[in-house]
Amino acid sequence: MAIPFAARIARFNTHVTNRILGPISWYLPSFGRVEHVGRTSGRRYRTPMMAFRSADRRRLMFALTYGPGAHWVLNALAAGEVTFDSRRDGPRRLVGLHVVHDPRRRAMPWIVRQVLAVMHVDDFLEGTVAVG
Repeated sequence: MAIPFAARIARFNTHVTNRILGPISWYLPSFGRVEHVGRTSGRRYRTPMMAFRSADRRRLMFALTYGPGAHWVLNALAAGEVTFDSRRDGPRRLVGLHVVHDPRRRAMPWIVRQVLAVMHVDDFLEGTVAVG
């Protein structure tokens, strides 16, 4: 399985783009921050991400532009939960995390499907919003 974005771009984004996007992601539509805990370090990380809600608003889905082997995804799956914090909805704990492989990208809005198709992104992380 090929990683949609090259490892060099991923490293650049981690060290440069995420530091720029982090503070402004709060103001962008559908953006927020995924808080996850390192599998071995136990350190807390915040990663700017775009989340897509299911029609029933009980689940969130994230396009895995770096593939399902990205560190934040492995951290999330190992912990079994993450927190997604957005300006619009505030912090929400997501549980029942799992990777969904969907070459048709059915859960994404039409325009996002087109962009993800060009990028060859077929994998997504889905989580259920915890109640209470």
